[in-house]
Amino acid sequence: MLEQLEKTKAQWGGVNKVLDNWLRERQQVLVAYCELAGLQPFDSESKKLPAKKQIRSFCQLLVDYISAGHFEVFDSIVAECATHGEKSAKLAQAIYPKISQSTDVALAFNDRYADSKSSKIFESFDHDLTELGQQLEERFTYEDELLGVLHTYHS
Repeated sequence: MLEQLEKTKAQWGGVNKVLDNWLRERQQVLVAYCELAGLQPFDSESKKLPAKKQIRSFCQLLVDYISAGHFEVFDSIVAECATHGEKSAKLAQAIYPKISQSTDVALAFNDRYADSKSSKIFESFDHDLTELGQQLEERFTYEDELLGVLHTYHS
C-alpha cells in the first residue's frame, strides 16, 4: 500500500491543493494503520492491545480521510467527469460505488473501536483490522482509478 501511495503521489502530487492534502491524509492513515498492525496479533491471554488513544487517533485519521474523499475529492472528480462527456461520467459512476463499499467497513470499524469501553469487542480486533486493511487497499486502487479516469479523459 505504501508503494502504491508513492506512485500515486508522484503521478498526482502538485495537481491541486485539495488532492495534495488528501494524499497527505492517505499517508497518515497508512502510517497509523501500519503502527496498529505492527502490534498484532492481539494476544487474548495477555490482553495486549494498542493503547486506546492510539486506536482513537487512527480512527479519527481514517474518518477524516474518508470524509475528505467523499465530500471534497470524489464529488469534484465526478462533477468534472460529468461536464466532459458521457463516457467519463459513466466510468466515474461505475468506480464510485466500489469505493463506497469500503466506507461502510471503515465507519463500522470506527464505530466499534474508537470509543469502546468494553474489552470483549477487542477479541475480534485482529480480524477487523485485517479486513479494514484489505478494504483500504482496494479503496486506494479504486481512488487511483478514478483519478486516472479524470486524467485520461480531461488532460
